[in-house]
Amino acid sequence: MTKTQHRQTRGLSRRTVLKGAAGAAALGTGITGFPAYLKAAGTPIKIGMPTIMSGRVAILGESSVDAAMLTVKRVNAAGGIDGRMLELVVRDSRGKPDEAARMTRDLVNNEGCDIILDAEASSASFAVNEVVRDIKKFCIHTNSETSSLTADPKNRVPWVFRTARQGIHDAVGGGLYAAKVSKEKGLKKWATVSPDYAYGRDNTKEFMEYVKIFAPDVEIVEQTWPKIFQPDYTENVTALLNAQPQAVYSALWGGDLVAFFDQASLYGLFEQFQAFAVNLGDYPVITAIKNRPEGVHSGSRYHKDIPDTAENEAWYEEFIANSKVLPTNWSWENATGMDFIVAALQETGGNTDAEKMAAATAGRTIDSPFGAGGKLTMRAEDHTLVNYMVGYGKTTAKEPYIVGFNQTDWAEIYKHETEWKKRNNYL
Repeated sequence: MTKTQHRQTRGLSRRTVLKGAAGAAALGTGITGFPAYLKAAGTPIKIGMPTIMSGRVAILGESSVDAAMLTVKRVNAAGGIDGRMLELVVRDSRGKPDEAARMTRDLVNNEGCDIILDAEASSASFAVNEVVRDIKKFCIHTNSETSSLTADPKNRVPWVFRTARQGIHDAVGGGLYAAKVSKEKGLKKWATVSPDYAYGRDNTKEFMEYVKIFAPDVEIVEQTWPKIFQPDYTENVTALLNAQPQAVYSALWGGDLVAFFDQASLYGLFEQFQAFAVNLGDYPVITAIKNRPEGVHSGSRYHKDIPDTAENEAWYEEFIANSKVLPTNWSWENATGMDFIVAALQETGGNTDAEKMAAATAGRTIDSPFGAGGKLTMRAEDHTLVNYMVGYGKTTAKEPYIVGFNQTDWAEIYKHETEWKKRNNYL
């Protein structure tokens, strides 16, 4: 495919309420006993979106909003849902769980939002999950990859779903790939550097678990856990240098990953071992690193050539034409979340009742530029997304940034995921 030149990224000044089109005036029926959603025919369907719009990882929140807005504009331009326009109401949680929970309630109670598109990282998504459980609003988690959010039955809510990657899926794909590299290069001593909260610890544990399943000779010689949004990584870099591993895995993400790579490169860290960074492939991350190392192994995030289809290229071009930032992994996850919301609303005729929306979502398969074979499915048993692109490739300093992508077969993922669920009593 023809490679498209990326535009320069920059911050956005953004209103908290975003509309794809002006909502039509409310139509009063004057008839008692009609369902509320019929009385409200013609009024906007409000979708609340708590996310991170400030600080080091603001670009991820911005790219989430811009991706969701593509769907909002497209639906509204076609007449909305039975004449009702979609309205996206955005709040900046700054990535803080207490703020995310407070803003979710505010979006429902004060803004009148009928649906929640939870575009928070894992640190806040668990808080949002409990709020929507309590207030019974249909919700889709779009960014949290912590496996237990939907895999653990204790965390599941009948009207809550996830369109984000699930950590165990990437762990199986990454473990298979890393084990193969380990055997080829004799990489037995491993270290990890990942963020010190649920996502970082769970993701790293799962990744290394599968590396050792597929390459039993591997041992972990060092693990270091920087705090989320930590400014200085000297202590973590020193720990890695002292351990002298042959390979290092990192689940750092966003601005934290950029800062770590820039600081670690001063010590020549990436010249001393094989590096595996699952989140490095995001366009704004890899383009922001000052001295991009060649040959770092990166997991699939969002790339316009993965999958290498006309539909994915077209979505990328549409995003670039409507955004001042580059697309990220969060972008396709939020676009997918909106696509499932729209599909459910079309089936319910605009009825936003949580149970009806859930019934219209569980087990649904949609056409998508992000799916293997052009399809994505919301698995009914645990309300999590499957059949998206999973795999690893290597980084290059220039476009296309990721080459040699190795896609993981979903049959392998399903097999090992089932065994993992049994081990963790999640079935």
